[in-house]
Amino acid sequence: MKLADCDVIVTAPPAPGWGGRYWILVKLTTDTGITGWGECYAAAVGPEAMTAVIRDVFARHMEGDSPENIERMFRRAYSSGFTQRPDPTVMGAFSGLEIACWDILGKDRGRPVWALLGGRMTERVRAYSYLYPLAHHRMSDFWTSAEMAAESAAALVARGYTAVKFDPAGPYTFHGGHQPAMWDISLSIAFCEAVREAVGDRADLLFGTHGQFTTEGAIRLGQALEPYAPLWFEEPIPPDNLLEFQRVQQAVRIPVATGERLTTKAEFATLLRTGGARILQPALGRAGGIWETKKIAAMAEAFNAEMAPHLYAGPVEWAANIHLAVSIPNLLVAETIETDFHRDLIGGAIAVEGGFVPAPEAPGLGIEVDEALARAHPWTGTGLHLEMQEAPCNYAEGNTFAGGAPPQEG
Repeated sequence: MKLADCDVIVTAPPAPGWGGRYWILVKLTTDTGITGWGECYAAAVGPEAMTAVIRDVFARHMEGDSPENIERMFRRAYSSGFTQRPDPTVMGAFSGLEIACWDILGKDRGRPVWALLGGRMTERVRAYSYLYPLAHHRMSDFWTSAEMAAESAAALVARGYTAVKFDPAGPYTFHGGHQPAMWDISLSIAFCEAVREAVGDRADLLFGTHGQFTTEGAIRLGQALEPYAPLWFEEPIPPDNLLEFQRVQQAVRIPVATGERLTTKAEFATLLRTGGARILQPALGRAGGIWETKKIAAMAEAFNAEMAPHLYAGPVEWAANIHLAVSIPNLLVAETIETDFHRDLIGGAIAVEGGFVPAPEAPGLGIEVDEALARAHPWTGTGLHLEMQEAPCNYAEGNTFAGGAPPQEG
């Protein structure tokens, strides 16, 4: 069985668009007619250019090879162009292709992917979700309303979720890390107070940031949040200086979590060696794929660190996350996004049930992508999947920030 063909579909989820402006899906077909699906998470180039990268990586390193030879194909891509270092765009392309190889292998053997990764460690995966506006919330007001956040959190907990995430801490900008405004510190405290009151001890609070702060700014904010006992303090500083995470972790009594912008074991190893993060959040569509992330999980296990696969993408990467999560002993929780488009694109084959995701039983990733639906929603915009704000932090008038891919009302 050889890899014979690669197709790429860039699909745009309808409003409100949770999960990013578009999702890059890849479909591999073997010479025996088996198809496999993968997904590439966020890239530093537009989807047209990324499609060309994906096709190049496939043709150069994978076409004509067996989908079993994942290690060899990874080493080819990782070393391409005399690099042998983490390249987020190339590894993002390879990650989606690699996920599709596992889908093919599982289908060929009639077994779910987790069964090929060492078997099942857990029967169901604990899930968490960001807080999103409820139907009666005005979206433009939601991002700075602690009261609305508390309502959203209570609704998730009523459905069985045991962890909820929110990020009221102001903008992430291309200026790099900044000191938080007093407004942002006060708002972050208000969110923690309101959400904690709403959920009590029924759910963990996951405090999300996106590399907004300098080291000292992160410490300042993190120490202000300690009384509310968040389960984690997510990506408090930019990912371009991994050694500084250690200083934050040593100064703040909340576990630091990070990883969505990192790729391959090389970058995660630095965090583990220095004690800069205790909870790792790889995005499988960027980190190197399922096998590379399985290695990251094994390294984390040796350091007594936990895994929390990240998701701000579509349901194919989510399916890969769930299979990895089922197979590892040091799973903490996995991110999920529940929208009609996420569900419909895979026919509801994987779903959250009472705050947990049961281990999939169907062969491969356990999904089939509705190609007609995916192609019926092409991306026609000019923005990237996620983007950073150009305006700096506003210290005079406060900040209202809805993320790097602000959703549209709809």
